[in-house]
Amino acid sequence: MTTPQETFELYHHGRFKVAGGVLPNAFTAYRTYGDPSNPCIVFPTCYGAKMGQGSQWYLAGENKALDTTKYFVVTFALFGNGESSSPSNTPAPYNGPYFPAISYEDNIRAQFAVLTKHLGVKKLHCVVGFSMGGQQSYHWALIYPDFVERFVVICSSARTSPHNICFLEGPKAAMLASKDFNDGHYTSPPQHGIRAFARVYSAWAYGQTWFREHKYKFDGQFPDLNSWLRENWEARYVTTWDANDMLTLLNTWQSGDISKIRHGGDLEAALKSIKAKGLIMPSKTDLYFPPEDSQNEIQHLANAKLAVIPSVWGHVASLAGGSGNPDNVKFITTQIKEFLAA
Repeated sequence: MTTPQETFELYHHGRFKVAGGVLPNAFTAYRTYGDPSNPCIVFPTCYGAKMGQGSQWYLAGENKALDTTKYFVVTFALFGNGESSSPSNTPAPYNGPYFPAISYEDNIRAQFAVLTKHLGVKKLHCVVGFSMGGQQSYHWALIYPDFVERFVVICSSARTSPHNICFLEGPKAAMLASKDFNDGHYTSPPQHGIRAFARVYSAWAYGQTWFREHKYKFDGQFPDLNSWLRENWEARYVTTWDANDMLTLLNTWQSGDISKIRHGGDLEAALKSIKAKGLIMPSKTDLYFPPEDSQNEIQHLANAKLAVIPSVWGHVASLAGGSGNPDNVKFITTQIKEFLAA
């Protein structure tokens, strides 16, 4: 099997207005896969992911859901993920805790600029996103209704629910209260805060059945629960993530709400205004984007299909390839391929 053509680039926006103020030298990181003459699909990052990680590994590539021999796939890094403009890579005076608040709308406007001004994309065949990526899919469809033809939302929602916001307050509080975070003015990685954040977060990503069946052992990769917590969750964030970056992304997530853009908080009206064809795929056991939220949303979408992922993997259903459950990826792949072909 051939490896798709891949590029890694930074698009410099110059002075860029964001929700919390301005970034004088903002930039967006992105990768492209496939032939630019093919229909374009945008596949943005989610929380805790860099470009090419997570669902990108399982869903984008030759013969996968987003077949890079048929589509021109563009993966964007969220502001705050350490690849695009973030607290960790922005110089003073907007470095670290002085980095401004970022909204989903800020990210979508930046991505639109890359596509139209640099890559020459005239129409977006589809936006596919998982978690925070799914919220970006909703925002794309609302903000650019005549540019986006289709959108796919995996384990996500159009508005971050009160319960979801409350859950995120837990890991946030663990970070902020840690003895080494120092209000974001740390000079070395605040390991106490990051490790506490990871442990508070860990239980929410999976369903109760997943724990009951001891799937945290990952087919023998981890001998017990604490090994999984230390080697999988703590290591993931301690080794690759900056604490201020983590909080910037989390705040973007908490403020997610398509109805705030031009419908005065009326979510029903915002959903009804979406023209693009949609595929909404919640996980049956997701604890913070439960299928009930998607069922409520789809009632107000004019042209959308609901397909619940039958998984015990909770929120990370679409990431459960490899050592997890490949049936999840097979289900999602089939649904997306049928949706794109229709």
